[in-house]
Amino acid sequence: MDDQASLFGAEEEVALRKDEGGRPSKRQPLAARLRPRNLKEVVGQDHILGEGNLLPRLVESNTFGSLLFYGPPGCGKTSMAEAIAGETQSRFVRVNAVMSNVGELREILSIARRMEDKDTVLFVDEIHRFNKSQQDLLLPDVEAGNIRLIGATTHNPGFYVNAPLLSRSHLFRLNPHSVETVAARLAKALKDEERGLGGRRHEAEAEVLEGLAKLCDGDLRRALNALEVIAMGLAESEPITADAISVFASERQIRYDANEDEHYDTISAFIKSIRGGSPDAALYWLAKMLAGGEDPRFIARRLVISASEDIGLADSNALPLAVATQQACEFVGMPECRINLAHCVAYLAAAPKSNSAYAAIGKALADIKQGPVQEVPVWLRDSGGKASKALGNSADYRYSHDYPENVSGQEFMLEPKRFLDLNRVGAETEIAKRLERWEKLKKERKEEL
Repeated sequence: MDDQASLFGAEEEVALRKDEGGRPSKRQPLAARLRPRNLKEVVGQDHILGEGNLLPRLVESNTFGSLLFYGPPGCGKTSMAEAIAGETQSRFVRVNAVMSNVGELREILSIARRMEDKDTVLFVDEIHRFNKSQQDLLLPDVEAGNIRLIGATTHNPGFYVNAPLLSRSHLFRLNPHSVETVAARLAKALKDEERGLGGRRHEAEAEVLEGLAKLCDGDLRRALNALEVIAMGLAESEPITADAISVFASERQIRYDANEDEHYDTISAFIKSIRGGSPDAALYWLAKMLAGGEDPRFIARRLVISASEDIGLADSNALPLAVATQQACEFVGMPECRINLAHCVAYLAAAPKSNSAYAAIGKALADIKQGPVQEVPVWLRDSGGKASKALGNSADYRYSHDYPENVSGQEFMLEPKRFLDLNRVGAETEIAKRLERWEKLKKERKEEL
């Protein structure tokens, strides 16, 4: 590609998006036409953009380096990047990690090195999709200051961005927009005659716009584009009513990526709600996963784990119920197995909780790892075969059923250790009492021997 063509490719792309008067083209989606022109026009994200915060100060003084914006779709990552480049009068080059390749990156970086009169802001959308070699290619020019990298990602950068690149960037987490923020922006879009829908003269009650905002899960881009579609389906000056919004609501898809952060964050909230004894919250997160298309077998497997990890001896009925639920999901499938899942989730969340078994195996494994590992006592060893008998294996073993309550007083480790610390909750209360009595009987039998 010719250097001159490459040099002005990004600016030409911006020009194509505008009409002869420099205004955004009407062919653009509403969300693109309303992109903020500076940081002051960016809505929401007050924890980052509020007065006195770091990012506005860095931009104002034009001393920012590389930035990483991490947040859900439609929260303003691209808008902030474009606004920063505009405020600092930097050359803005945008690439999408899905479509970009090493050859394109090399060319962009080569041109940036030769531009001494203007800073280059390289915006990499979906930077988590860059492989290691692509990320490594950026590093020397980031360090040398030839480019100012702004990366946008919906995925946790700690898992997807190389450590050297991550350490050289300021990381900012963006939040989903609030219902109030989205509704207010929708109202402005209806009034804006230059870039918005003001020329169509639609009116909408505040409650209607709030209803649309709620359906968009904090995604402002989705809300603006939905508003445009709804408005274009009406005659000019026709009011936007709740009935018009209901068409969008019937086709709504919740934000849920079954293989990425949303998947892990939601299952985490789900298990913690069960552990915390909140059936309502657990059922809500279950519903979100099912609505998002999560595999019910995955959910069932996590319930089997939770039944022993979080409930355990406090209610041993939890485990067979969870296993039965897992089998029901395999046998019945969706949509009916949602009922089996709800049954199990409500039971587990309402059950008494104990992690004593989970904690005990952790302690035992740690003891094995730290060593030394104990040998099996001679009186417990297998006595099958002449050689074993000749060695005296099991010769001194006391058969537990020959003693009252099956307590012989014999030890089962050379160096007795305790790993199971029982909680006084649910059925575990009776287990604790039983073991305490057995310990007392064991001491008495030892004294009698």
